[in-house]
Amino acid sequence: MSWLARLAAGAPAPVYPVIGEGAQPRVERLFASAALERAQSPRAAALLLVSGNIPEAHREALDRVHDQVPRPRLGLHWEGDDGIEERLLDAWRTLCAGATGDADRLPDEPPNPWEGEGDFGQGGEGMMGGVPYGRPMAMTGEDVRDGLELDRYTARVGPFAPMLPPGLVLEVTLQGDVIVACDVLSPPYPQPEDADDPALCAARMLRLLGLPGPADRLIRGGAAHAIGARRAIPRGLGRLENAGDARMRFADALRGRNGGAADGIFDTLIGLEWSEAALALASVTPSALRQAALEVA
Repeated sequence: MSWLARLAAGAPAPVYPVIGEGAQPRVERLFASAALERAQSPRAAALLLVSGNIPEAHREALDRVHDQVPRPRLGLHWEGDDGIEERLLDAWRTLCAGATGDADRLPDEPPNPWEGEGDFGQGGEGMMGGVPYGRPMAMTGEDVRDGLELDRYTARVGPFAPMLPPGLVLEVTLQGDVIVACDVLSPPYPQPEDADDPALCAARMLRLLGLPGPADRLIRGGAAHAIGARRAIPRGLGRLENAGDARMRFADALRGRNGGAADGIFDTLIGLEWSEAALALASVTPSALRQAALEVA
């Protein structure tokens, strides 16, 4: 191993977690370790950690996430046994030493075939149809704020998106960064009771605010020391009847209190920017969010 490889091996291991049923709290506590770096996307990782049961309907999505991790890469499974941190560090050192890692699981082809399709061979049909270069054309619609006709783009997000609860799949229609329509296609996975731990709930919001350090301190049992974090959450965000808004729920979680039901939380997402919507969803407990999703899915 070269000196550069040894230097890289001493850095925190970049890991992207795929969290299945029953695994959320243990994975979140694992990443409070300074020896591990929780990658914000598969493209920023070298290791893929799969923990908990992954339903058959989401196995292809898991394979897609696996293939998005750049080569060389290694995938590990964890069912809660001891020693996972050392296993991850060993895998990281193995990659730094020059291991080739895992092969792709899916064919290297676009999700929407387009080459040679359509009148001009680029996938388009007519004025606005088809999938030019693999992507559908955005259609116009009224802006929810001022009524102007702007492009709308519809996409599915989940079940392993880092800013959403594990298992949740949303079909969202965006105008720029603003959500104008949102449907729940799959509810979050069931999680154990301790996923509702107020410290974990507050830590999820801190991570979305770009404050992983205070989040890790909370999970380890310390104080967040995140001055101004509460004020970074917009007033009125995700307001629910009898449960306040996201700012209030964050303050309650810091005080060790859980919120109540999350009925109507998905209705509050309309008109929010994408980052605000992620914060609103993280402000309610996993059990309450799953129940709310089951009612509308």
